[in-house]
Formats: sequence, C-alpha cells, structure tokens
Amino acid sequence: MPSPCGPSSEPSPPCFNGCFPSSSFLASSESTTSNSTKTRSNTAYDFLKATSSTLHPNAEFTNHESLPSLQDSYSDFTKAYPLFSNTLKADQIRAQEYYHLNNNFCNLCFDYSGFGLFSYAQLHRERSCLHIASSSSSSHPPPPPPLETPFFEISYSSVNLYSQIAYGGEEPSEIESKIREKIMRFMSFSADEYALVFTANQISAFKILADSFQFSPNGGNLLTVYDHHNESLHEMIKICKNQGTRVASAEFSWPGLQIQGKKLSKTIRKKRGLFVFPVHSRVTGSPYSYMWMSLAQENGWRVLLDACALAPKEMDTLGLSFFKPDYLICSFYKVFGDNPSGFGCLFVKKSSVSALKDSRNNTGIVRLVPSSSSEPEICDGSKTSKCKTLECKGLENAEEVGLVGISSRGRYLVNWVVHALTRLEHPHREINKGVSLIRIYGPKVNSHRGCAIAFNVFDWKGEKIDPVIVQKLADRNNVSLSSKLNFLNNFEDVYKLWSFVSRFLDADFVEKERWRYMALNQETLEL
Repeated sequence: MPSPCGPSSEPSPPCFNGCFPSSSFLASSESTTSNSTKTRSNTAYDFLKATSSTLHPNAEFTNHESLPSLQDSYSDFTKAYPLFSNTLKADQIRAQEYYHLNNNFCNLCFDYSGFGLFSYAQLHRERSCLHIASSSSSSHPPPPPPLETPFFEISYSSVNLYSQIAYGGEEPSEIESKIREKIMRFMSFSADEYALVFTANQISAFKILADSFQFSPNGGNLLTVYDHHNESLHEMIKICKNQGTRVASAEFSWPGLQIQGKKLSKTIRKKRGLFVFPVHSRVTGSPYSYMWMSLAQENGWRVLLDACALAPKEMDTLGLSFFKPDYLICSFYKVFGDNPSGFGCLFVKKSSVSALKDSRNNTGIVRLVPSSSSEPEICDGSKTSKCKTLECKGLENAEEVGLVGISSRGRYLVNWVVHALTRLEHPHREINKGVSLIRIYGPKVNSHRGCAIAFNVFDWKGEKIDPVIVQKLADRNNVSLSSKLNFLNNFEDVYKLWSFVSRFLDADFVEKERWRYMALNQETLEL
C-alpha cells in the first residue's frame, strides 16, 4: 500500500479449511452518551486484548526463522477471533470462483482497489460459452487459454459532458444499457436524480470534470483532501491551474496523518468552488467524516466524492441518502470483464448540471459496445444456449458475503497483520535502543481502522530501507504490494506478507537477494 515515503504494503480459502463505520448520531441524553462511551471503550479494549493474544506476549521475533508456523498462527488467530468463522463464505467463494488467486497461478495479491474482480470461473464460462458446474473447494482447474475476443469494447464519444447530460448522447447499445442498469442499482442511485457517464478510466473522469466545471469568473477555488499523491487528482489540478483556478489542500498531522480540522474548516467557510473529497485515506485506511462533505455543501461548495478506492459493499456505509454529492467518481476495474480491464464512472447530480459549462474538450467520454469481432447475443444467464452472459460475479459475490462479513473479515485480518508487523524487532535491541523493523503510519490496532497499511522498513542501524528496494524484492518474491486488502484475502495471505517482511531482519537479506538474482539471471540487479 502506498506510504508517504514510497511503496508500502498491505493487505485463498485458508488451507486449514476447517468499513467503515457509518456516521454516528448523537445520543439523546447525557446518561445514554456516557453509557455509549463506556461501551465503546470496553469494546475497543476487548478488541485490543484479543488482538494481542494472537501472538505470545513474550515472544521475540528477531529473525524470520523465529516466526510461529502458519498452522499455529492460524489456530491462535481463530481462538482470538472466534467470529472469523462467520466469514468463511468468502473462502468458499474464493475456492469456487477465483482459482487465479491461489498461489499456483499468480502472485500473493494485496493490490485491490475498486469494486471487485472478474470471477475466474465466470471467465472460464465465457470462454467456453457453457455454464460449468460449481467446483468443490479442493478443485483447482488449470487456467483457460487467453481470451481472443473481448467481452465488449470501448468506443470514444465526440460529445462533451454538458451536452451528454443535458441533451443525451448516442443511443446506447444493449450491453451498455444492461451494465448501466447494474451499476445504478449497485450504487443505489436513482436515474431520476443522477446521470451516469462512462469514461475511459478514472483519470479521464477527473479531467473531464475539471474541464467542464464552471468556476467563478475570477478563477474560483479547488479544495482537496488527499494525504498521498494521486495521479487522477494531479491531472485535475493541472487543468484547474491552467484555467486560473486557485488550488488548496487540507493539511495533515504527522505521523498519524489526521486532518488538521481547524484549518480545513476555516478554508471551507472562507472560500467557494469545487471540494474534492475521498471516502477514506488510501494511506492509512482511516475513514473520513462525512461531515466535511456536509459542511462544504452548507457553505456553497460543489462536492466531488472520490469513491474509486471503495471495496465491494462499502457503498452501503456511505449514507448517500443524507449526504448527496454533486458529483461522484468510481472505477469498475476488472469487474465486467478481463479485456478491456475496466472503465470509469462519473455520476452527475441532475440538479448540479447548472455548474457545468459547454466545454470544447470532449476527450474521455466513452460508450460500451459489443465486441466488433463477434457481436454475441447478450443473455440474462438463465439460458443454456451458447451466448455470452452479462454476469457481474465480483459484485454478486460481495452480496453473498454481505456488509457485516466483509467489514469484520477485513478488520480481523488487517489488525492481525498490523500487530504482527510491529512485533518484528532487530536483534540486540538493548544495544540498538529497540530499533523496530517496521514503522506504521496512521492508526495501529484499531477496531475501526481501514484495510490499508502504510509502512516503511528500517535496518538494524535505524536507517530507512529505500521503498523502491522493498517493492522490487516483493515483486521478486511474488508479493504484489500496492493498495489494500479485499474480502477475498485470507489469513494465509497476511501471514505470508508477515513472513516476507520478516526476512529484512537478516542484515544481509538485500545483498543475498542481489547475488541470488545474478546467479539465476546472469545480470546485475540494480537495488
């Protein structure tokens, strides 16, 4: 997962088989508030105590060989978190639908962002054009051959954003209509209230809105709340600055990365323009209060809600019926097909169309059309004839696990690995003044933390190891670090992450890996 200093990490059915919180409401009385506070305090303490019990309190992990085994760790994990068993539906789904997440086929993946994945079994069905029987949890069929023709194609439109919403564009294809219907239903948006525009990707959506938003005649203001570099936001800022728009950003405290609320509140009350607000931090995983969005709207700002990093079912926690953004951008990456990999969605509240201008720039708006090579019939999945079915198993699987299952599963896994990482200490810590291997930014063990972790690795002298080196070694060890955990991750995944990071306790690990690479590849590895 991305860290402030460079790449960092995060988080298949366990082989042992056996959210964010919504906005809180004020209590109706002082006694109720007091009791509620005590209850939350007790719950937080119990969770912290349970997490601490997942590893022996006196154990010292000063080298990678001192780690307990996977089986023993899982046993302690399930004893500490007995309710984890309620989430095993996700393990069954992973075994039956997502064979490609098993280590036989791909890297250990902590690179989830967006609403979900395209089911491997679904991909296999589409390639064979037949519905195959569900596999047992122990079956791992070989990967199907590459898909010769895409499920659908993207066609660029010549219309700009204002015209698309105000007057409508070209007649949508059948596949586009069906995908639009599924997305609107999944996002719980009414077509009477919001218009949906497909874009080539997430970056295109940000650029299109920047080009189309009608800032005030004297330039206006763009105010953002991001604690990390975001390529889409960077493109938006470039366009806005070229138009003479003043750009400001929320400030964050170090190292916890909390928003400096007084400064942000002052800026919101003093200025007007476009307020760009992500649902949570991509660095620490911490959710942001929706009250910032509400405060901005009350003070005359138009609000863009960035929901690109939301995981499946997290939309259910947004409370959009209370806080309706003027614009919302999300990304459906590898949800509707393997090729093309995905597209962006820009939702525009119809009552906010007046804040858009008839821009000359129309690059990035797309249409979804059937594959030109085959133009298959689109069926609803109930037929057995040879036709391509418009399924969306990533979203449907999330529905099966449910919001409670997804949020609790992520809470157990991410807090376990946070606790485990902080227990890694360089040897002879009494000499080196207790140099820890890992420094985690943002919250540590917390029952309400998100499923992203930002950390740096330090050597025995207390010097930070270049994050680029950590990333390269992760890649070479088949660990994909980037974004966050997903409900399809399991305990074995986070254990293997812990095991990989623990290898940096060996002072010569980086040098050994360099020589190993040279021996295997007969070339120098630049670290």
